[in-house]
Amino acid sequence: MGGSGPGAPRYHLREWGDRVRRRILVRSSLAVGLGLGLAWAVAHRHLFTDEIVRGQLEALGGWAPLAFVGAYAIATPLFLPGSVLTLVAGALLGPIAGTAWSLIGATLGASLSFGLARTLVGDVVARRAGPRLDVLLRRIEGGGWRSVALVRLVPLFPFSLSNYAFGLTRIGFVPYALTSLVCMLPGTATLAWAGHSGRAALGGEGGAGGWGLAALGGLALTALLPRLIRGPPPDDGARGRRPASGSG
Repeated sequence: MGGSGPGAPRYHLREWGDRVRRRILVRSSLAVGLGLGLAWAVAHRHLFTDEIVRGQLEALGGWAPLAFVGAYAIATPLFLPGSVLTLVAGALLGPIAGTAWSLIGATLGASLSFGLARTLVGDVVARRAGPRLDVLLRRIEGGGWRSVALVRLVPLFPFSLSNYAFGLTRIGFVPYALTSLVCMLPGTATLAWAGHSGRAALGGEGGAGGWGLAALGGLALTALLPRLIRGPPPDDGARGRRPASGSG
């Protein structure tokens, strides 16, 4: 029978060793790539300005939207300011298209950061989280999609950092990505409309004041939405889902 011979334990041990080596190789490659990307972002952060980004996108012509989405997805894990990209998208592509492309890019970037955190250190955090971090993670997990929605609608934490933080929890990828897509819409639309309004005002176009009022209305809506989705505090019974650190 397969797996019952004397060589079976050695075969399974070799197969297990191959899986471990592949996992180490993948994680090491991701860690090195992320480290190099972060170093590049720090060294070239001065190039990430409204004028430079706008000039680069204008030079791409019809490829600008796709290049913009790719740049947004890469910029998010590297802690580069997505607000600059959203403002530029609104100015160049208009408030509707600017919002759509920015939302796609931001969601891809948030998902990429989430996946990187979970792949690189997720299981380590699950096993070795200290008491304080363990309690914090349990409360976030207990809130589920509401935790993601509140962070997206009330950005008390930096966008890029919060994406990595959610990757350390056990919140599912699909609820995280879908909630981020929906709940980033008000803030993204507000910035895109503000970018379009600013360009219209500088160009002396009519209706610039109307675009500005629309952006202010978006800010007001963003401030009110958290009250609509805020649910009851997470049940402390969720604590049992994550083993307490240091328990004997």
